[in-house]
Amino acid sequence: MKKINFQESIAILIIMLVILGVGVIGFGLSPQVPVLTVIGLIMGWLAFRKVSWKEITDGITEGISTAIVPIFIFLLIGSLIAVWIKAGIIPSLMVLGFHLISAKFFFPSVFIVCSLVGLAIGSGFTTVSTVGLALFGMGATLGVNPALTAGAIISGAVFGDKMSPLSDSTNLASAVAGSDLFAHIKNMMWTTIPAFVLSLIIFAFLGLTNEGTSMAAIAKTSAVLTKNFSVSWWAALPIVLMFVCAWRKLPAIPPLFLNIFVSIVMIFIETPNFAISKLATLIESGFVAKTGNKAVDALLSRGGISSMMGTVSLIVMTLALGGILMHEGIIESAMKPLIDRLKKPGRLVTTTIFAGIGVNLFVGEQYLSVILPGNAFRKAFKQIGLSPLALSRVLEDGGSVINYLIPWGVAGSFVASTLGVPVLHFLPFTFFSLLSPVFSILSGFTGVGLKWAPGHQQAAKQSNANKTENAVLD
Repeated sequence: MKKINFQESIAILIIMLVILGVGVIGFGLSPQVPVLTVIGLIMGWLAFRKVSWKEITDGITEGISTAIVPIFIFLLIGSLIAVWIKAGIIPSLMVLGFHLISAKFFFPSVFIVCSLVGLAIGSGFTTVSTVGLALFGMGATLGVNPALTAGAIISGAVFGDKMSPLSDSTNLASAVAGSDLFAHIKNMMWTTIPAFVLSLIIFAFLGLTNEGTSMAAIAKTSAVLTKNFSVSWWAALPIVLMFVCAWRKLPAIPPLFLNIFVSIVMIFIETPNFAISKLATLIESGFVAKTGNKAVDALLSRGGISSMMGTVSLIVMTLALGGILMHEGIIESAMKPLIDRLKKPGRLVTTTIFAGIGVNLFVGEQYLSVILPGNAFRKAFKQIGLSPLALSRVLEDGGSVINYLIPWGVAGSFVASTLGVPVLHFLPFTFFSLLSPVFSILSGFTGVGLKWAPGHQQAAKQSNANKTENAVLD
């Protein structure tokens, strides 16, 4: 097969983006159908170019193989949500939150709580699906904009995930760029802290407009939760267990299994006659609330393995698409001409940021948005004297944090299905993810917080010293 050139690659990616954008944004379709359409069209185009079916399936296999563990984690999270609701853990968090979180400062409170939890456990997905879900329920009771509540939850979860040494995406960015993990986290503060502070100010400002909250609605919801669920301090045990596992730096799967097991034990302690068959249905199909309160029932009827199947199907399709694009060299061909022309830090940082955003748009996968630009631009960063720390920070600012804002992205679709809020609704309010690339680009052009390689710094100092000496002699 003739090698794919730059113009052809760009045309393919633009057509892809148009189909995905028109399908999801224009017609309001679920992402699965437009993604499947794109895959079919690309397969037809490859067949026209005489690419063998084996080569196409090899690309699909390579793409999907990277998602086996994340898919299994999503299934466990679906099970965890169901047993946490049945065991009274999420209802207990909601009741506790009603007593601790100020209604007037609800949004900044949610942002800070999710930031701390995400920082401790290193998982944005787990933060959103546990504590985030409870806080979302509180927001629904307070009568505030659900999209804004979701934006505060996701912003906090993304911040915590980004800055935690336990985070998969943080470790991945550090490894791809070849930088030290803790030096990478420290260096990210130059862009992350400004984005955090500005996000907090915006959430605080928006929170001040929430003065019409009915305390009667809060009291009513608390009464419904207390009556229908086991609300107690005992419910804190699985949460404490989650933090202990994070502190011990255990990988994601064992703590999820352990948490599910402990929650099941709590269910049988609270309801000794609970049938095994009902437990199996709970884990498979999720919890169905029957409190008599429509708002509470709608909020807490969720979870289960089946609730994650939409996300799993999207992961499989987007990674199949990504595998084809990588295996056939389409993305590499589109990026290569840009790399050779980037000689200034500002342009290089900006291009890398938009490359990460582009991979999120075209492929929809969080890890690939770090891996592909990292591999593509590592040499360019080295050539102009930037430290690997500069690259690893840019990969996070333009890669992993953006995936939550893509309707067909793995993270975006997961959050949308978990909270029940479409991505395009909460996107304008996910301030931390929106601001992170902005501050990264500003750093690239101003040089503030931009990390240079030690050898380059010494050469620059020597060059400046020589210029000063020559000026004096003249």
